[in-house]
Amino acid sequence: MTRLRRQATVWAFLLAWRVLRLVPASLAYRLFDLAADRTYAGDGDSVQRLRANYARVRPELGPDELEALTAKGVRGALRYYVEAFRLQSLDGDRVDSIVRYEGALPELKGHLLAGRPVLAFLGHTGNWDLAGVWCARHLGKVVTVAERLEPEEMFRAFLDYRESLGMVIHPAERGTYALLRAQLDTGEPVVMPLLADRDLSASGVEVDLCGHRARMAAGPAALAVETGLPLFPVTLRHERIGRSWGMVVTIHDAVEVAPQGHPEAVRLTTQACADAFGAAITRHTEDWHMMQRVFVEDLDPARDAARRAVA
Repeated sequence: MTRLRRQATVWAFLLAWRVLRLVPASLAYRLFDLAADRTYAGDGDSVQRLRANYARVRPELGPDELEALTAKGVRGALRYYVEAFRLQSLDGDRVDSIVRYEGALPELKGHLLAGRPVLAFLGHTGNWDLAGVWCARHLGKVVTVAERLEPEEMFRAFLDYRESLGMVIHPAERGTYALLRAQLDTGEPVVMPLLADRDLSASGVEVDLCGHRARMAAGPAALAVETGLPLFPVTLRHERIGRSWGMVVTIHDAVEVAPQGHPEAVRLTTQACADAFGAAITRHTEDWHMMQRVFVEDLDPARDAARRAVA
């Protein structure tokens, strides 16, 4: 990214951060739907990657059905930004009115009430920032990791806001795993949701996702194997509320964590999470905002091998 383009991106993000909270939600969503439709029509690399990922998880779709689904997926991806930009303007009552849960929440809460931390395997579905705010309100302290993205100014703005809500956010970088492990070793009953459906390091594990080999982050499973703590797959999806949108947090049953001594404990535990996640994105594919390469067939073998060798 050139310096001029980077600065323009910073200005655009900061302007949206300040302005979108002031306009009605229905108008904000409409504006970003229009932007999403233009993005889809432009058919850039991100849109092509989203289409290819959808084709792998939904092979039964015909060309027209796949295109309609891809257009919805692009809208869903930009919907995340509407909510992220407006998040600071939402009070607790408003968050509660647009977010609902389903699934194994009583079981998850039971661990917290017993004084145990819990781990959650998240993917790039729905709006994980909004879910974090809801979680901090209803479940307690949230400790998680955020990918460091450009522009840095926008990353810092999001980071500062999340931390103002009581969440602890660690940038994804070398040494972060040790910080997470140290937090869990304290025994404090925190919720630790971690995005894991894409390998951001060179230490991910290969699993089966909807019939195709994919690389996912090993962190959630590794922490569960090492500590014996429960690991819950969690998926998010948007739903219509009048002229605006709400979100459903689905807490799947805790997966069986393989014993620490098993040679493939991390892979088997990650596979259990991938099974739950794959079933969810098959049902609600348009809520999976995966515009990057995740399937092994799509990776550059030479570049991937070099990256893993360096690590």
